[in-house]
Amino acid sequence: MKMRTIALCVAALGLASLAQAQETTTPAETPAVTEPTLETPAIDETPAPESAPAIALPEGVSAPPEGKGQVVFFRPNRFVGAALTFTVRENDADLGRLPNGRYFVHVAEPGIHEYEIGRNDTMRMEIEPGETYYAIQSTQMGIVAGRAVLSPSDAAAFSEAYPRMRLWEPRN
Repeated sequence: MKMRTIALCVAALGLASLAQAQETTTPAETPAVTEPTLETPAIDETPAPESAPAIALPEGVSAPPEGKGQVVFFRPNRFVGAALTFTVRENDADLGRLPNGRYFVHVAEPGIHEYEIGRNDTMRMEIEPGETYYAIQSTQMGIVAGRAVLSPSDAAAFSEAYPRMRLWEPRN
């Protein structure tokens, strides 16, 4: 019974202070309305550039070959799951491995591709000619072992992680 009375008192005090605050508040002044002007804006007469400048690729990545696209698979250097290494595959063909703090570039034909990592996660993406895409691999820790997850990323995330990463190169 005491708790109920205390709760009602607190609620009543809150409502009373809210009502008092509304009574003492003065309405804000309305801004002055200005008449619209009928002046025409100045026209910029500088000629448009012939072509847009090419987007700069991050350090460590070059442009894809003519008529092809590419995907930069990367795994930032992190403590969680550092001992685990995952393989990226497409149609059961190994494309590359992602140990901790590594990346690799996969050149692909234009079209729809499905990339699988660690037999746990699949990422589907459409590759266009001349484009560079980024896919980040993260590790989700489970009860027994870690699980790899691929997700789309961007050049900014790759550039941020790049100083602490190295290129993965297959052993022959």
